[in-house]
Amino acid sequence: MALFGVDYTVIAVLAPFAAALAAPTMVRVFKHNAAWVLAIVPALVFLHFFRYVGAVSHGETFTEGFAWVPAYGVNFTFFLDGLAVLFALIVSGIGTLIILYAGGYMKGHAQQGRFLSFLFLFMGSMLGVVTGSNLITMFIFWELTSITSFLLIGFDHLRTASRRAAMQALVVTGGGGLALLAGFLMIISVTGKREMADVIASGDVLRESALYTPILIMVLLGAFTKSAQFPFHFWLPNAMEAPTPVSAYLHSATMVKAGVYLLMRLNPVLGDTSAWMTVLPLFGGVTLLVGTLLAVRQSDLKMMLAYTTVASLGLLVMLTGAGSEVAIEGAVLYLFAHALFKGALFMVAGLVDHETGTRDLGRLGGLRKAMPITFLCAVLAALSMGGLPPFIGFIAKEVLYEGTWNLAGRSELLTAVAVTGNALMLAAAFAVAFKPFLGKPTKTPKPAHEGPVLMWIGPLTLALCGLAAAVGVGWSGPSLLGPMAGAVAGVPVEGDYHLIPAHIGAPLYLSLVTVAAGLFVFWQIDAVRRGMAGVLKAIGWGPDRGFDQFISLVVRFAGAFTAIVQPGKMQIYMNTVFVVVAAALLVPMIYYGEGPSMPTMPDFRFYEWLVLALVVIGIIAVLAARTRLIAIVSLGIQGFAVAVLYMLFGAPDLSFTQFMVETLSVVILALVMTRLNLTAKDNRPFSETISHMIIAIAGGIGFGALLMAVTQVPFDSRLSDFFAANSRVVAHGRNIVNVIIVDFRGLDTLGEISVVMVTGLAILALIRIRSRGSKVPGNPPTGGPLKPVSEPHPEVAS
Repeated sequence: MALFGVDYTVIAVLAPFAAALAAPTMVRVFKHNAAWVLAIVPALVFLHFFRYVGAVSHGETFTEGFAWVPAYGVNFTFFLDGLAVLFALIVSGIGTLIILYAGGYMKGHAQQGRFLSFLFLFMGSMLGVVTGSNLITMFIFWELTSITSFLLIGFDHLRTASRRAAMQALVVTGGGGLALLAGFLMIISVTGKREMADVIASGDVLRESALYTPILIMVLLGAFTKSAQFPFHFWLPNAMEAPTPVSAYLHSATMVKAGVYLLMRLNPVLGDTSAWMTVLPLFGGVTLLVGTLLAVRQSDLKMMLAYTTVASLGLLVMLTGAGSEVAIEGAVLYLFAHALFKGALFMVAGLVDHETGTRDLGRLGGLRKAMPITFLCAVLAALSMGGLPPFIGFIAKEVLYEGTWNLAGRSELLTAVAVTGNALMLAAAFAVAFKPFLGKPTKTPKPAHEGPVLMWIGPLTLALCGLAAAVGVGWSGPSLLGPMAGAVAGVPVEGDYHLIPAHIGAPLYLSLVTVAAGLFVFWQIDAVRRGMAGVLKAIGWGPDRGFDQFISLVVRFAGAFTAIVQPGKMQIYMNTVFVVVAAALLVPMIYYGEGPSMPTMPDFRFYEWLVLALVVIGIIAVLAARTRLIAIVSLGIQGFAVAVLYMLFGAPDLSFTQFMVETLSVVILALVMTRLNLTAKDNRPFSETISHMIIAIAGGIGFGALLMAVTQVPFDSRLSDFFAANSRVVAHGRNIVNVIIVDFRGLDTLGEISVVMVTGLAILALIRIRSRGSKVPGNPPTGGPLKPVSEPHPEVAS
């Protein structure tokens, strides 16, 4: 379907960008109610993508869009299947609640409009990633998510920690994005396809390609950096410097899942290999354990949730690479459940912070009476995160355990990792949900009270959706989750969705072990926190500190390298330029044997001998000159000799131009020489003179040989014939040279004029600086050295 010839999906993806432009104005007009108005945009986007649920559940796919840069095969197209539709629903649905939440969280903030604008920019970028069909277009949106997240993380740019976190996220995810671009270009090279649907349909082409390994490495770098996999996990917890709406949206439900989305999307063509099924479970499992262990170490609500997000992403990567349809089904279920309960818990953390003034577990307690709705949201979301019935998190945990338990050869190891990680996540979830609300009330920086409706409607909705998705699993399973699992697996997947286990088996026993272990850790969480603190202190160095050391090393290297290539000495720059030019001229001719043949000596007339003698005399005069000024004047002899040659061979206009250029050059250079404080004599040491002589001779031989080689090639008159035939007809000019310069090469001539103008302005500036300097008391007249003048700023003086 289309509106004015534009597909609705294109409009849906671009709608958040339009809302970003309108957000500041809407905040000024509607003030505190702006969030309600602006939330209509993502709500309509959600409804648009929801329309595709029925079709994709029956295996249908859709491609919409238009040709963008057809010459390069870049199309603004979007591919919708079970995977893309569910991700689009998560982005737009949770985005609607985040806009409302941000309206309450940022109420009264002077930059609320700018903040909402950044959120919409990110929303549109993320929609482009998860629905993008063309690989190049998808990459553009991928990088836009990094840029917009940089803006959101560094929103409070006056704080050093915010600026550092934003820069760190940009460097890590942006670097991964460049690797992903290389991977995409190699995929295009191997498959000859640019559309994601065509790539997915290419079968084993990528797996059988000699470029499979480099493609896999580049794709994994892009996915691992975006989804904070070990050892790139450190940027995500640091991103908690952003306002809580950013953490709830980017770093739990959407952006950080972009890497997981990419791995799921490419699983049908890159998966099912030993490399895929080794690397993904290895890095995913390590990330799961590292994330959960660091989570229970924290006492800050947001930091605890951030590390559990890292752990959850590791679990998703591990399941995606497990090589089992059931494991993939568990990954899809867990991804959906995680978006719901983690988004809700982040909003709960923001609510607690907003209404009490602290997020420290040690300073919170007894808030259940003051914040009953927030407490309810926290409990519902924590139960789902802990994998307890009757929530979607319970079903996800059961299915993923079934997937890991039945793997051939690796079931025990992956299951043990999954159980350990889930148990620690249950402990962290219960700490966030119960510690601040139960127990004896504590004195907080702000008197605790329930937050506004804009702030609790989001977490309550997400928590209840986690319950409704499980209770209504008969619809949500085959309609939402089954099509997504089929898209990831590459074949239709018949999921066995159930709220209560159909039979007693390994998944249920593993769930009981998970809950028991998680409750024990929650009971002893203070002791566990102290133990982890001791371990981290003993380790000392970590990836976060390593990032700072890496950046410091890059800065030092850049400084040292700049000192070598940019030492501030014009003589070195000029020597380098002439050496490179001489090498560029001589090396190819020598290497390929394309040098010119030695010409025969022409029969010169007597006046031609006079011109040649004039050239030689000019060269001798330049070399024999004792002062720079005499050398410059003598150099003009060469130009005048060339002008005479032009005149003798029937080009009076070129001869006149050459006479003017040489005259002006000598006059200007002589003027500058007399106005600037330059050494009158050339006091180069003998060794330097020899090196300069060698460079000059090499450059002269190179240019001479090149010109001789060109003139010895048979003349091709096609261009000359074109100008002769079209100068009068097209440009209405009889002087072919003038027509070429003014009409056919008009832009080139304009560029040359601009260069001459800039050069003249630079010379004028030098002269004016020298003129003002000579008037300063204590400075000698023209020709003497300039002394620095320290004058107060006009405002200071006044």
